[in-house]
Amino acid sequence: MLSRRSRLRLLGAALAAAGLAAGAALAVPGPASAAALTEVTNFGANPSNLRMYLYVPDTVAARPGLLVVNHYCTGSGPAMYSGTQFAALADRYGYIVVYPSVTRSSKCFDVSSPQALRRDGGSDPVGIKSMVDYVRQRYPVDSQRIFTTGTSSGAMMTNVLLGDYPDVFRAGAAFAGVPFGCFATTNGSEWNSECANGQVLRTPQQWGDLVRNAYPGYTGPRPRMQIWHGTNDETLRYPNFGEQIDQWTNVNGLGQTPAYTDSPQAGYTRTRYGGTGGTATVEAISMQGVTHNLPVDAAQAIRFFGLDSTTPPPTTAPPTTTPPTTTPPTTPPPTTPPPTTAPPTTPPPSGACRVGYVVNAWNNGLTAAVTITNTSTTVINGWNLAFTLPGGQTITGGWNATYSPSSGAVTARNVSYNASIPPGGSVDIGFQATHTGNTGRPASFTLNGSACTTS
Repeated sequence: MLSRRSRLRLLGAALAAAGLAAGAALAVPGPASAAALTEVTNFGANPSNLRMYLYVPDTVAARPGLLVVNHYCTGSGPAMYSGTQFAALADRYGYIVVYPSVTRSSKCFDVSSPQALRRDGGSDPVGIKSMVDYVRQRYPVDSQRIFTTGTSSGAMMTNVLLGDYPDVFRAGAAFAGVPFGCFATTNGSEWNSECANGQVLRTPQQWGDLVRNAYPGYTGPRPRMQIWHGTNDETLRYPNFGEQIDQWTNVNGLGQTPAYTDSPQAGYTRTRYGGTGGTATVEAISMQGVTHNLPVDAAQAIRFFGLDSTTPPPTTAPPTTTPPTTTPPTTPPPTTPPPTTAPPTTPPPSGACRVGYVVNAWNNGLTAAVTITNTSTTVINGWNLAFTLPGGQTITGGWNATYSPSSGAVTARNVSYNASIPPGGSVDIGFQATHTGNTGRPASFTLNGSACTTS
């Protein structure tokens, strides 16, 4: 059996690869910028000697949001800064980003000690809360738009922060994590094998009680939660996905039957609880066949938070009755994707669309971030965007649209949740591709058969 140190090393290696893969696959460069990652010292109470890194974009929103991005084991704040899309999106939307860094030898966040699992108990959560306070003292941060996210150990810390500080964080997005309290130990160990292996199973009520006990007497609104997990996660096993759903639905006074189910892309099953829209109380994405080395879709996390707009998402009212104790489902949700909406029979007027297309390339791979804008005065219901990829480029995966074929003359078609583009509105889609040296962009685009301008 592997030692604790070996397990942590393997976890860190896997997530280091995940972080690099996520950065290569999803980092979308913004315009030329003087903004840079800056280390901040003496930011306040810091019992576990965390380091604080701060990213403030050149253009900050009048009432900016604040996002805390937590790293994986063996990772760091700078690694998450360079390996994910959150800073590039901050350039676009004007929010501020904090990247905490662990200094203990494992470089794993403390999500297991009794101190970490209660409000103001000590350890890493206290230091991270100090970082948030530091930023709020110096920038006009919107208190309704403070969020946290992370991968693996950082996803576990995301769960912990939402439990310890529900009055601070309005929502979280956990990529390959475990529920609040699942990793708890009493012997000083950082590792909990039973939880990692998906063997810690509780009722929704029991999971919810763990969160409520972290801040006894709190009766205010609870954070929303977005949960991502691969079915083939070999490090933090897949049962932890369902246990997190049980926990955060119960905390928010919801049952465990989804209000909405769809497939945002091939192999992904998304369920929403407490609402059917993009800011539902709980949103969970099951990734078929994906391992612990999962892609970090920063754009979808930002969308869930509402940081891609100037209007904050609704807060969740505290439950007025005892949360239900519904037994968790024994089978995963269906994976059949919904049908796509057919495009209109009449194409939009010529010049009634605009396409923005940004390429981020490396070695033999690239990502393309595509923004489709409806510049007409009528709504577009159902759409398909046609373009021809440069020779040697082959799509290997995408988001927010279906793509066929994978090379040559490609058509991207809407999925169920983004079929409608209002006048003046936009839809963001994108894909990852391989290339043989040509990293250029398509020469032209047509939306439902009508030529678009490009930017």
